[in-house]
Amino acid sequence: MRIIRGIKLGGVQQKICNLMLIFIFALIGLYAAVSLYQKKSLANVVQEAAAEQQISIGTVSEETMKAVLDSSMTRTTALQAYIANELFADVRTDVMTLRAFAEELFAHAESFAPRTVSAPDAANDGVPSVQMLHEKGVDPAQSEALGLVSNMSDIMLAMFENSDKLGSCFVATADGCILFVNDRSGAYCGADGSVPDFDVRQRPWYLQAAEAGELIFTGVELDAYTDIPGLVCAAPVYRDGELVAVIGADVFLTSVRDYVLSTSSENGFLCVINEDGQVLFSPQKEGVFKVELAEEAADLRKNENAELAAFVTRALTERTDLVLTEIGGKAYYLSGAPMDTLGWAIVSVVEKDVTDQPTSAMLDRFARINEEAQGAYRQGATRSSQTARLATLVIALLAATCALLLSNRIVKPLEHMTSRINALGGSDQAFEMEDVYRTNDEIEVLAESFAKLSERTRSYITQITTITAEKERIGTELALATRIQTAMMPHIFPPFPGRDEFDIYASMDPAKEVGGDFYDFFLVDDDHLCMVMADVSGKGVPAALFMMATKIILQSVAMLGGSPAEILTKTNQAICSNNQEEMFVTVWVGILEISTGRLTAANAGHEYPVLKKTPDGSFELFRDKHGLAIGAMDGVHYREYEMTLEPGAKLFLYTDGVPEATNADNALFGTERMLAALNAETDACPEKVLKNVRGAVDAFVQDAEQFDDITMLCMEYYGKPAEAAGDLEGKENE
Repeated sequence: MRIIRGIKLGGVQQKICNLMLIFIFALIGLYAAVSLYQKKSLANVVQEAAAEQQISIGTVSEETMKAVLDSSMTRTTALQAYIANELFADVRTDVMTLRAFAEELFAHAESFAPRTVSAPDAANDGVPSVQMLHEKGVDPAQSEALGLVSNMSDIMLAMFENSDKLGSCFVATADGCILFVNDRSGAYCGADGSVPDFDVRQRPWYLQAAEAGELIFTGVELDAYTDIPGLVCAAPVYRDGELVAVIGADVFLTSVRDYVLSTSSENGFLCVINEDGQVLFSPQKEGVFKVELAEEAADLRKNENAELAAFVTRALTERTDLVLTEIGGKAYYLSGAPMDTLGWAIVSVVEKDVTDQPTSAMLDRFARINEEAQGAYRQGATRSSQTARLATLVIALLAATCALLLSNRIVKPLEHMTSRINALGGSDQAFEMEDVYRTNDEIEVLAESFAKLSERTRSYITQITTITAEKERIGTELALATRIQTAMMPHIFPPFPGRDEFDIYASMDPAKEVGGDFYDFFLVDDDHLCMVMADVSGKGVPAALFMMATKIILQSVAMLGGSPAEILTKTNQAICSNNQEEMFVTVWVGILEISTGRLTAANAGHEYPVLKKTPDGSFELFRDKHGLAIGAMDGVHYREYEMTLEPGAKLFLYTDGVPEATNADNALFGTERMLAALNAETDACPEKVLKNVRGAVDAFVQDAEQFDDITMLCMEYYGKPAEAAGDLEGKENE
């Protein structure tokens, strides 16, 4: 289409002029009616198609944005809760390591000479130092316990220097002294350099740990000397049933508070809620998520907004789905995940209006494009109509035949366009240019506008499809990792069909796609069966990788013919030589001499094994001596012990996922329930023994989420068959 001096050549204007020359007398009325009908029909089609496309785009966009937000927001919240929870889990691990060391000190006090420790010195401020304080009236020089635990100075100093999580670590003795490590010596000294007395046994962490009899986390409180907010992880130490010390570590929460404050933006924010439903950290200055003093803070679990109260209650115990609720007259998306170690929760909050902005922007853009297209059409139609009325005065009679041919040329692309637009819907947004639209006039312009709009819509759908495919790829890779991990452990039962001297069965149910627990059993030679049960610190893919490396090292060392103690010692050396992530694994290793029933075992910080010593006996815990976990410290030498299994005896091994299985009320399954499940059917085969225990755990936990791997192994010893025993006796007589 060309325009010369304001006159269109080859366009609708010229076509109408040609028609008017032919139809001026005979067909003017018919042509006018047809033109008016086509104009109204096309306008209606354009308006209807635009409305349908706008509804379709809005619906698809809103559903897609919600799906993407649900996936990304819940995953991000869970990851942030996992990272925060790992901080406190690592502190708990550090305290348990110190307690194990202290228990060894008090159990063998005669083997350690007392060491002296000085009071805080302001000159050491800013330098990690080993220091001591005591209560009023207590002479630290006369404290045997202080002199004994002073042997822990080096490990406490190393632990503090290698951790970015600890504010301090300490050992408080039952006679009123405290040995501690931090870099704040100046905080304990007065202006004259004097050091005040310290009420050791009146501190909340000391009283709570002594009363609980196990590891505890205190509530958030201010440090006694620096007023920095934090909490304390503490655990009691007993000797012969008597409390002799309390081990603990401080965790300052300034980094958590600062991180939460930094999340505030126009898109949303994060907040931390404690176990009482109170907002602990939040960037909000007003509203329900505002931070208030503990005695004034509201329990969000009892908020008048029932949806918000139910969401907070769930977030403290389980990972929530995306929740839409109204707060203060505005709609918000909420996502929460628990921090299991402390019973807290992390909550992500995003205003719904923010998530609707992309959809609104796209609909506004579509409306502008559609309005421009309709405006261009109306302008062209108006000009054509004016030209037609003028041309009717000079059109010749012969225009009748030509008008029919030319009108068909005009109507055909419009009808085809109408049909194609009406066929669009759902995910089919593919309006493309075709030869029938290439009329070199306003119809071609309108078709090109629709084609450009369709291309933008398809591009948007392609992006959504790519995001969905990436999500499916990650799920596929995790499923493959699960199958690889399962294949790494013995999973074909019975594993030794030709051996009648024993029966063995094992299982591992990871809490996530992949787990950190593992079991193993294999024949070192024809007369020695090696059994392994282990639990790697942490969960998920990192723990699974560390598990596979540890399993390979353990099996390789065992096949060289060493004793259980040598196996653990050499494995620890190999792990510690390149353990940059400071992970560790608890391991129980036992080697059974099949011909005699003699079992030699060693324990690196793992759960106590359970034994049924005689065919008519019952399952009981065997409280063996524990060494440090593999990877916790280089240079550790492990001790082993022996016992003889009678025919009919059973050995049951497990990880802490069994006794620590938790129900909806946060109650633990415990060893007592585990022993009850084992003794419910003492004559059961190993496979049935494991099914009985797992059935008891499932009945106790019910619908509560599994938060730790559950791994079990049972071995029943039959002894040598009678025929084989007779042959062996005959050979000995010869």
